[in-house]
Amino acid sequence: MSRVYNFSAGPAVLPEEVLKEAAAEMLDYKGTGMSVMEMSHRSKAFEEIITTAEQDIRDLMGIPDNYRVLFLQGGASQQFAMIPMNLMKNRVADYIITGQWAKKAAKEAEKYGKVNRIASSEDKTFSYIPDCSDLPISDDADYVYICENNTIYGTKFKELPNTKGKTLVSDVSSCFLSEPVDVTKYGIIYGGVQKNIGPAGVVIVIIREDLITDDVLPGTPTMLTYKTHADAKSLYNTPPAYGIYICGKVFKWIKSQGGLAAMKERNEKKAKVLYDFLDQSKLFKGTVVPEDRSLMNVPFVTGNADLDAKFVKEAKEAGLENLKGHRTVGGMRASIYNAMPYEGVVALVNFMKKFEEENL
Repeated sequence: MSRVYNFSAGPAVLPEEVLKEAAAEMLDYKGTGMSVMEMSHRSKAFEEIITTAEQDIRDLMGIPDNYRVLFLQGGASQQFAMIPMNLMKNRVADYIITGQWAKKAAKEAEKYGKVNRIASSEDKTFSYIPDCSDLPISDDADYVYICENNTIYGTKFKELPNTKGKTLVSDVSSCFLSEPVDVTKYGIIYGGVQKNIGPAGVVIVIIREDLITDDVLPGTPTMLTYKTHADAKSLYNTPPAYGIYICGKVFKWIKSQGGLAAMKERNEKKAKVLYDFLDQSKLFKGTVVPEDRSLMNVPFVTGNADLDAKFVKEAKEAGLENLKGHRTVGGMRASIYNAMPYEGVVALVNFMKKFEEENL
């Protein structure tokens, strides 16, 4: 069976070169006579894997020395609690609601303090990013929280909110390493890796050192304290070792492709093919205002649920997998992460043209 074009939102497509390398090393990693899956996380070989992975992501993102990189478990969703537990000194935080995940994060944070929802795009089904240039930032807010790229709704912050000096915390799960980023603008930038970097099971947290303290909310579990993991260099307990190994390979792959500037250029080129078609199509239409469109997740609809279902079914038969939209919005969604080749997007558009001709 040949490989399909996989448009899944996550777990998602990985670079073929990385999968082949991992396959070649499956039974014997670099002469150790064992797989990385079987290896002690305290071994010399694994220490080299995690140290190299950290250095490579630092190189790619230009992460300053006063930020720590943590490879954790629990997915992005565990961060919804970990962030307030570690940062809510005044028990107040401001949240900008641009989709399902920011909503969930805000709801979780309410267990620990007062959450002010200072902007939202829920009034138009999260189809745009609200103006964040002059928000009512709370004087006593411990941080301002955003989900930077909205996987379900296909929106992306093109400009970060003006937090008026408050710490910015950002969930970048679905746009991680898709373009250059100025890490110094954030207190915490984090994401689950299963969309753009690796297999499910790892969340990467990049956190400024002054936010890593013993001064956490009473009752915070040892495992949910950033200091625990920072002090132990992500090895406090057994980490998701194999997942970290694959992430490390993906970092090397991105470097070999020319880094984040090259990724952004590739991603813009791919997204343009799809958005240009949607903008002139008589059958399909995009659901996001053009200025806030994501390069990673592209939702679209025909306006007819039966036709949408027919499209998803026939696309699958044509080797275009996982195009069904999220259950909360319906329609279709093409996730075109770093590892989705340009040819995959062209194949999708060609199929959409054919489908349009047959169904108009």
